[in-house]
Amino acid sequence: MAEYRLKGLSCANCAREMEEEIQKLPHGKEAKIHFNSGKLSVPEGMNLPHVEKILAKDGAAIIKEEGFSDEEGHQHVEDHGGPNWKVLLSLSAVLFVAAFLLEDDLHMAAVVSIYVAATAISGYQTFMKGIKNLFRLKFNIDTLMTVALIGAFSIGEWREGTLVAILFGLNEYLEGLGMEKARQSMAALLQVAPKEAVLIDGGHEKVVQISTLKIGDIVLVKAGEKIPSDGKVIEGKSSVNESAITGESMPADKQTGDDVFGGSVNNEGVLKIEIVKAYEDSSLAKVLHLVEEAQETKTPTELFINRFAKYYTPAIMLISVVVMIAPPLLFGGDWGAWFYQGLAVLIVGCPCALILSSPIAIVSGITRNARKGILVKGGVHLEQLGKIETIAFDKTGTLTKGEPHVEQTIVYESSFYQIAGAIEKNSSHPLAIAVIREVAKKESHIEEAVDVQTIVGQGVSARVNEKSYYLGNENSLSHLSLPNNIKEDIAQLKENGYTLVAVADEDQVLGLFGISDQIRPEAHQLMKDLQENGIKRTVMLTGDHEKSAEKVATAIGLTDYYAGLLPDEKVQKIKELTKTSIIAMIGDGINDAPALATADLGIAMGKGTDSAIETADIVLMQDHLGKLPSAISISKRVNRIIKTNITLALGLKLIALLLTIPGLLTLWIAILSDMGATIIVTLISLTILVEKKQEKIKSVPVNGSDKGSSSTVLQRRS
Repeated sequence: MAEYRLKGLSCANCAREMEEEIQKLPHGKEAKIHFNSGKLSVPEGMNLPHVEKILAKDGAAIIKEEGFSDEEGHQHVEDHGGPNWKVLLSLSAVLFVAAFLLEDDLHMAAVVSIYVAATAISGYQTFMKGIKNLFRLKFNIDTLMTVALIGAFSIGEWREGTLVAILFGLNEYLEGLGMEKARQSMAALLQVAPKEAVLIDGGHEKVVQISTLKIGDIVLVKAGEKIPSDGKVIEGKSSVNESAITGESMPADKQTGDDVFGGSVNNEGVLKIEIVKAYEDSSLAKVLHLVEEAQETKTPTELFINRFAKYYTPAIMLISVVVMIAPPLLFGGDWGAWFYQGLAVLIVGCPCALILSSPIAIVSGITRNARKGILVKGGVHLEQLGKIETIAFDKTGTLTKGEPHVEQTIVYESSFYQIAGAIEKNSSHPLAIAVIREVAKKESHIEEAVDVQTIVGQGVSARVNEKSYYLGNENSLSHLSLPNNIKEDIAQLKENGYTLVAVADEDQVLGLFGISDQIRPEAHQLMKDLQENGIKRTVMLTGDHEKSAEKVATAIGLTDYYAGLLPDEKVQKIKELTKTSIIAMIGDGINDAPALATADLGIAMGKGTDSAIETADIVLMQDHLGKLPSAISISKRVNRIIKTNITLALGLKLIALLLTIPGLLTLWIAILSDMGATIIVTLISLTILVEKKQEKIKSVPVNGSDKGSSSTVLQRRS
């Protein structure tokens, strides 16, 4: 498919009708007009001049072909009419005021000529399109307005006809401006993509387009520059702003060996980075692509409005005819007065506000979440997030950090830490890393162990300072006769849900480590925030054992938990939960994929990982859950605003239509009701983009550190 940027695309209903016409062309079945982003997608090789003719009928036109490498690729056209529209509308208004003030001083023919000139300047495009539509029996907003203008002038309502033309032109301009504001907010988000990189080639530096970078290339990124694509630091040390990917404002420290995201900004120093992904495969490129795609997915509400609008306009024309002829025929009403009322009904019936009630709000909601590092893959998922009542969490890597942490130590001999550190010093096992991290807090220098051997089912044995030691689970103590107090301590650690790591020599136990997966620091506050945002039930689904699950659930305040579940049992539990409420499942996007797919909404944690981006409906690009309540709050607000918009759009029209019963509806009241509804709907939708300065996430996790965490230490003699 070839993509093109469009200008003059200000009417959602017109865009739908143009799309239907283009799809009737040869090879045009797959063609698509993306109103929200102002783009056109057509199959390669399709006859573009024929497409451009259809676009021209409704005042739209192609700007240029799109592409990531295009310097203006993410720039949106300023607005559908540009500065000329402002000039034309201003000129029309001046002529209208002049004619109104000079009605008593000039000949009637001169006054009419000024009114006609003012109407032609502001309503020429609408009138020409409407005339063409009448001959084609195509009934849309332009057709309604053209019939209304012809009718008003035919009965001598020059002043009101001109006012209708000017106000409608202003309404169209403001409507396009509102939609463009939403598009530009998305464009600002997409502009984070870097365009050039400094490639180190044979010891020389040269500036290249990021599209030319290959895996294995070495690039130089100076302070203030953007990292061109996903890579690994091979030289240098700096802090990097990753907000383009994760939404986190706090910089992340990077040094040799660390991974970096394309689109991140190097804050200070110089980094040499080896490219590990071509730009089109990078996390940033995928995020930007998915965000743009997300704008175009239609929610159930939007689909209903589009179907409704298809039949709404012909119905309004029929009602208008009935208003024109029924009162005079059945009740002896004045033909001229009721013809005038019928014209007003035509104007009231404009579906602009109704059609705009959803897309601006949806684009604004997706953009607002994306700024926070929350990738919502479509309007349908945004709408669904606002309806969630129950959230199910995976435990490991979601509610916990997914890395072992020493929670409790029981020390029997002073050499405990030194011996444990010596044995685990060169091990890469996750439990060993947890032990070393704890030992480092107590010992500045650690001895070297020799003859380190793995004992299957127990742990390891080693020699330190010519003496034999053992480190491992309870079975590693089988050579000892344990005193009752140590047996009780072991039983208590297991009761608390900890993984046991014991250290002993040939004669006695030196100490015990109680290790568990560390609970995320934001988890407890998160549950409170979710409850405040209308989540009634929080459930943990884990394959871990009962005691460990109970400990985590109690610590963070979950309403329910289910332990010892295999992947297929998690899916079954999700199915059971969906019978009673709308449920979201949160996991890491890999082993929880079946459960994520089964839930009404799948939410993955990933910090930009490919698997997370591909798997879920919503991706939290941070490595924590802190911003989930904010995403739910935004989606609920979007849903409320859409309902409010629909109510306002239909309510104002209904009130105006009711004025036809006593014959009080005038052309200017009709156009003001339509214009007012459109402006109100647009402004309310755009408020979603506004962030209050005092808005803060209550729980702020410490990125990548163990600050604030500590283990309980008991000093005992065996």
